[in-house]
Amino acid sequence: EVQLVESGGGLVQAGGSLRLSCATSGFPFDEYAIGWFRQAPGKQREGVSCTSSSDGVTYYVDSVKGRFIMSSDNAKNTVYLQMDNLKPEDTAVYYCVADILPLCSEYDYDYDHWGQGTQVTVSS
Repeated sequence: EVQLVESGGGLVQAGGSLRLSCATSGFPFDEYAIGWFRQAPGKQREGVSCTSSSDGVTYYVDSVKGRFIMSSDNAKNTVYLQMDNLKPEDTAVYYCVADILPLCSEYDYDYDHWGQGTQVTVSS
């Protein structure tokens, strides 16, 4: 059974930092596309970052480039999202996602496996 468990969310002031973790199990970690989506109140889910083993490239949505970094620890089957210089517009529930995909997808419906989500709130 595929499991994705996020942690690390919380409340932070604008300009602050948080690091999200996603512990995974039940699938070959290095054969999946793994990423992060977020959903703010009243808005559609948005792809934040993703990496796939097929091309080794990590993708970021334009709004987080230069502020967020996604990394992974293959030995621990865990991915991280380091979020720096946070802004109030980053406030959302953040979800870890995974699926067998040849490349990363920006569409939430392409991912069958989702974590429970972790709340990130950035105050101004």
